Amino acid sequence: MRPLLGVVALALAGCASSETDAGRATGDYSSGTHLVLLGTGTPNADPQRSGPSVAVVVDGTSYLVDAGPGVVRRAAAAEQLGVDALGAANLNHLFLTHLHSDHTLGLPDVIFSSWTLERKRPLELFGPPGTKQMVDHLLAAYEQDIDVRINGLEPADTVGYRVNVHEIGPGIAYRDIGLTVTVFAVAHGAWEHSFGYRFETADRVIVISGDAVPSESVVEQCNGCDILLHEVYSQVAFERREPEWQRYHSRSHTSSVELAGLAARANPGLLVLYHQLFWGTTEDDLLAEVRAGYNGAIISGKDLDIF
Repeated sequence: MRPLLGVVALALAGCASSETDAGRATGDYSSGTHLVLLGTGTPNADPQRSGPSVAVVVDGTSYLVDAGPGVVRRAAAAEQLGVDALGAANLNHLFLTHLHSDHTLGLPDVIFSSWTLERKRPLELFGPPGTKQMVDHLLAAYEQDIDVRINGLEPADTVGYRVNVHEIGPGIAYRDIGLTVTVFAVAHGAWEHSFGYRFETADRVIVISGDAVPSESVVEQCNGCDILLHEVYSQVAFERREPEWQRYHSRSHTSSVELAGLAARANPGLLVLYHQLFWGTTEDDLLAEVRAGYNGAIISGKDLDIF
């Protein structure tokens, strides 16, 4: 694994500015392992944060995790920063943490926009039970679009819209030269199947929580990992929420206080917050809440941050 200082240096290089994209310098991302935040949002319609989606880029190949609203356009923005692997035609692998709408509304975007923009191979889609049914319905819904693009005036490829669905469970979900992706179960409200992912490469281990309450599986899979990307909500703001929403969030997500305790046991080189629920608090407030119980390196992620 990469030493802590190396991870922090990369993170700070990718997050030099908290107000604009100016700090997100272009670079060469054709080798090594990089984490790209495409969307750090929630179901709340925050124009600064697209729906939840991240990419792990390994030696110039992209692996998406979740497909929130706006995913293909955020990927195009990352391509402009030098991440060629996130060009639309290169979006060939997608892993879903669960089937909540805010994590999957971008799925037809990945399927059809990437095809329209010249992906010439089927999408390899990994997700929980129910993923195939969702894809079957999407392909049926866009049946006329597919027909017109193939049989009409457009020179559309006849393969690129297809999807190879792999319904998975805990264990090794994918393995390639230099990459092993492990899926593990997390608890998220009433969902029977909700996953986190561990990406292990030659130079880094990256663990992604997905939507989850504090889960021991995250601690076990990280165990000193280079980057832990974890969802979080403000405990201070939570205490002002209505009782019914407190009941939901406490059984579905992780508070700042809970995350501090979890991160202290998981011991990542860098903790990156995403899917942040602020509810009126500031980013600095949220970071302070976590730092009150955790003294490791931590950054609150923004769309298009690259680590």
